[in-house]
Amino acid sequence: MAFDPLDFHETAVSIPSHEDVTEMREYLVETLEDAGVSVRIDDAGNTLATREGESDGPHIVLNTHIDTVPPHVPLERDGEIVRGRGSCDAKGPLAALLSAFLDAEIASGTVTLAVTPDEEVYSTGAAALDLDADGYIVGEPTGLDICNAAKGRFEGTVEIEGLAAHAAEPESGASAIRAAAPVLQALESYDETVGPPEHDSLGRPTLEPTVIEGGEATNQIPAECRITIDRRSVPPETQQGFREQLSAHLQSWIPDSMDLSFAYTERETPFLEAFATPADSDVVTALRDAGAGEVRPFGAATEASYFAADAPTVVFGPGVLADDEGAVAHAEREYVRRSEVERAGEIATAAVESLLD
Repeated sequence: MAFDPLDFHETAVSIPSHEDVTEMREYLVETLEDAGVSVRIDDAGNTLATREGESDGPHIVLNTHIDTVPPHVPLERDGEIVRGRGSCDAKGPLAALLSAFLDAEIASGTVTLAVTPDEEVYSTGAAALDLDADGYIVGEPTGLDICNAAKGRFEGTVEIEGLAAHAAEPESGASAIRAAAPVLQALESYDETVGPPEHDSLGRPTLEPTVIEGGEATNQIPAECRITIDRRSVPPETQQGFREQLSAHLQSWIPDSMDLSFAYTERETPFLEAFATPADSDVVTALRDAGAGEVRPFGAATEASYFAADAPTVVFGPGVLADDEGAVAHAEREYVRRSEVERAGEIATAAVESLLD
């Protein structure tokens, strides 16, 4: 009997998984084992299952995540609409990819289901995966479009070091806060002079100061000022390349009497870098031929960034990040249409069968 993605989806949405994914992972494992599939949980908490054809062929990975953002929003069904936390991000995509994994007829090659536990935070699960695949389909809410590119996201802090002094004698010190003004100008000019060119589908990168801090006392020339920056990158910019180029660019904008440094925010895993998969790659063609929508960039950073260096990678699934009324994913009004979950499963199943025919 074919897998029922709608029944799985509604049960999954009812399970809180914003703090602890254990219950959701147990439900996923139980579903797979009931279908006769062997499952393993690796040291990073990833849920992994594999099906193989009768002969050698490509290796296709279906990936998404089981964690959600807080707070939990209870399941609510209103006819065609399913509301609740994770309904579109990403338990709808999970139901669709699970349908493809279980129902696809595999003539040759291998399909792996790899479901990660903490995409919404540090992506430690995805960072630990080493699957050596020929293509990845990453489940996220794309409105059934094929998203073959996404900007990356880096975060770090620019620290300016001056010299403290009495505010009544400002010339005896070096104000780190005053030096912030040219540094902010330098951030504004970075992509005009140093950054990568506009990308064909992702457009221009962005570089935004988001937090500024400085000063210890109201009557003292401040010795330190810190500016937190948010970087949305486009190919071919890398995490290492951006850090080196930004540091050199900013250093030229401050007086010799001051020091400046830039460091990334500490995190357990690499930041998500930008990626772009060619529109004529096999995985894109298979989804398009199966009935998926337009080929376009995805609007947010995803774990697809970790896989794109290994093989052609796309993001696909039911639901949307936002609609005409505003935010959907991560919002109190998060929802997905049942028909879209079902249709996503049909498309993903046909695409996997095409790739492993």
